[in-house]
Amino acid sequence: RGGHEGRRDPRTPVQGITTIPESALEFADLPGRRSANPLAGLDSNASLRIVELERTRGRAAHRHPHSEEIVYVASGTGMAWIDGAEFALAPGSVIRIPSGAPHATIPDEGSEMRLICFFPHPDLSENIEDTDIVLT
Repeated sequence: RGGHEGRRDPRTPVQGITTIPESALEFADLPGRRSANPLAGLDSNASLRIVELERTRGRAAHRHPHSEEIVYVASGTGMAWIDGAEFALAPGSVIRIPSGAPHATIPDEGSEMRLICFFPHPDLSENIEDTDIVLT
């Protein structure tokens, strides 16, 4: 064991197991961030996003009405605003955001953040709502 022989295509599920290499991620450019969906095209009961944030003015809060969100900070520093409360974030931080809570993540000045965002809901597009709350 431990050799490279017999390795499979990482995107080919084997008995329900799928690995996705970072090189397979396709990032979409969105205002103030880039987002990749590693589970795109897979039959999954959860959603996952890898988000790269830069500091921008006027970041709008959003909410997830059907599930909580678990965020792991892979890199960068900043602040999570959750329903009026602020929480400092640094690499290695994990934050749990309750279902329905308005929230936004804002990088510190001069910092970019990379977040791993997990949702126990299969379709993020059906589990996100914008709010009229704008943070600076």
